[in-house]
Amino acid sequence: MKPDPLADLALHFVLLSLVAVGGANAVVPEMHRLAVDVKGWMTDREFADLFAIANAAPGPNVLIVSLIGFKLAGVSGGLVAIAAMCGPSSILAYSVTRLWQRFRDAPWRKLVQHALAPITIGLVLSSGWVLANAADVSSTGVALTIGTVVLLTGTKLNPLWSLAIAAGLGLVGIS
Repeated sequence: MKPDPLADLALHFVLLSLVAVGGANAVVPEMHRLAVDVKGWMTDREFADLFAIANAAPGPNVLIVSLIGFKLAGVSGGLVAIAAMCGPSSILAYSVTRLWQRFRDAPWRKLVQHALAPITIGLVLSSGWVLANAADVSSTGVALTIGTVVLLTGTKLNPLWSLAIAAGLGLVGIS
């Protein structure tokens, strides 16, 4: 018997929801691995395009989840994916917040907060790595990614400038 794609989608996004410390961008590498490498729901390029669309659209960064679901199973896939990604983590966040407030003066609380920061940073950096590998299919793409990283980490320029530069290069045929 062939597995139900909606049930498969829901199961995977429920699990991702519970480990998405720092938001959906923290688990983008696992989303990519699942959607491209394991399940074959899409190609590297399609994943990178969906990620770009999700981040270009106004709203939360979790939009990538609904786009993956939509690609797999249309509107119902998008709704199942977003409910699976947001529901469990929202319930967990509500419960932990209540517990967190109860132990606001406990010495271990600060320890936990400090321990979660590098985990979150590592997860988000790994997301950037996976997306760069999926999107950079040419030497120009690699150069643009490296240039953007240098620009954003070495200056205080607004990230929109890197988008404007890349768009301008694309308009003149450098891609």
